Amino acid sequence: MKEKNLDLFDPSTGMDSDYMPNSSTRDGDFGFAFNDSNFSDRVLRIEIMADSPETRSDGEACHSLADWARHRKRRREDVKKDNAVDTAGCAEEQILSCNQPDTDDGLGCDNEDEEAVAMIEESPSGDEGANSNDSNWSMDGSVLRVKTLHISSPILAAKSPFFYKLFSNGMRESEQRHVTLRVNASEEAALMELLNFMYSNTLSTTTAPALLDVLMAADKFEVASCMRYCSRLLRNLPMTPESALLYLELPSGVLMAEAVQPLTDAAKQFLAARYKDITKFQDEVMALPLAGIEAILSSDDLQVASEDTVYDFVLKWARVHYPKLEERREILGSRLGRYIRFPYMTCRKLKKVLTCTDFDHELSSKVVLESLFFKAEAPHRQRALAAEDSTPTNKRFIERAYKYRPIKVIEFELPRQQCVVYLDLKREECANLFPCGRVYSQAFHLGGQGFFLSAHCNVDQQTSFHCFGLFLGMQEKGSVSFAVDYEFAARSKPTEEYLSKYKGNYTFTGGKAVGYRNLFAIPWTSFMAEDSLYFINGILHLRAELTIKH
Repeated sequence: MKEKNLDLFDPSTGMDSDYMPNSSTRDGDFGFAFNDSNFSDRVLRIEIMADSPETRSDGEACHSLADWARHRKRRREDVKKDNAVDTAGCAEEQILSCNQPDTDDGLGCDNEDEEAVAMIEESPSGDEGANSNDSNWSMDGSVLRVKTLHISSPILAAKSPFFYKLFSNGMRESEQRHVTLRVNASEEAALMELLNFMYSNTLSTTTAPALLDVLMAADKFEVASCMRYCSRLLRNLPMTPESALLYLELPSGVLMAEAVQPLTDAAKQFLAARYKDITKFQDEVMALPLAGIEAILSSDDLQVASEDTVYDFVLKWARVHYPKLEERREILGSRLGRYIRFPYMTCRKLKKVLTCTDFDHELSSKVVLESLFFKAEAPHRQRALAAEDSTPTNKRFIERAYKYRPIKVIEFELPRQQCVVYLDLKREECANLFPCGRVYSQAFHLGGQGFFLSAHCNVDQQTSFHCFGLFLGMQEKGSVSFAVDYEFAARSKPTEEYLSKYKGNYTFTGGKAVGYRNLFAIPWTSFMAEDSLYFINGILHLRAELTIKH
């Protein structure tokens, strides 16, 4: 909507554009001209239609977001039942709706819940009734009353493609002075706020339910500037799980509007931050609708042990909310599956994905194969893939801040059972360990037993300085003992080759660990310094080799 032409009615050159040379004029307050015949060239008649009995049962305006949500739900259901506009006896009237295709500029409205309906009438002689509320004016008994306002077509057309098309469609009717809009009684207050905004660039309402009503009206009549204004005011109000979910479950046409994007982004960020530890709020998260789950799963900051945990949670949630297998396969394939970062799942869990009937077999085969290829890539290629293929809805190659850090493992059976484990830690991850933190790797297996690496910030007992430590532990599993030769190494400047730091052997039993409190034999400050020998492009590269002794 930034085309440069001199069409007075064109919204792209009106008060919402950069066409006006003076910004104060462009965004100025024309409230003085609202409903003033001296500054108007048309008369707008607003037919206030009776709401359905279900909608009227509220009796009062919505005072909370919960009330608003229930109210809108009934409105949508009612519109689906009776979406036709009665035009009997109005053969001479031009009917326009906001989702009518426009061959000139393609502007339209995708909101299928409700249509904005406008009718152009012949101009009566004089201006009688210009400021009246004639409750008896109508051929339709469902019209409660009529409001009549003086309007300026250039002002309305400059703010709204809907009114621009209405006033400049080149038809005889578009030149008539009287225009009729038909709205439901529940929309009357929002429409009046919207019309006032188109003159004054401000709203008198401040409550979330009222702002949402205005937002919906602005979407219906294509007033993007008002949608942005409402979105900004709503973002400035305190966010709650209830309100965040409501913003994410607005009708699809509203959700897709660019003006509402900052509001929905804020709602997603709120939910992602509140529920980043999904295990802590498991019952609450399990009750969330699909939009809430998608917002949470899209976050890079989920506090989960590993991507295996995310996969298990998604399956559990889908089985509760979509008990029918076909529906569950559809929602996993088309919506939720894209938020699972399969390349960061363990190979053991990927094997289970292949045999999971909840996923379409073709899809599960594809994601597992893609994940295995990714795991086989060199680290720099993995980072390149993550950078190349990152969108808000597609982050499968982006690593989350897992409690158990992903590793790469190479296993050998001959001449002895052996594995080589690679663990990379970012500089900021190491910095977050100070003064006494620790981070664990994902589990890996050798000789049928599970092992893990853990990096620590601890105090060197001899020097009393903080330092970086690395440990190797065996998961608790029975009382089996394992004699293991191990070696810790790290890449180091200037060669950037892995240099051995410590070698040893240890007989493990379940739950035991062995390692070095000061792996690099330097204080923590030297380890974390800008000129540290051990961070290469911000990454600490660690390696552990394990060999079972016979």
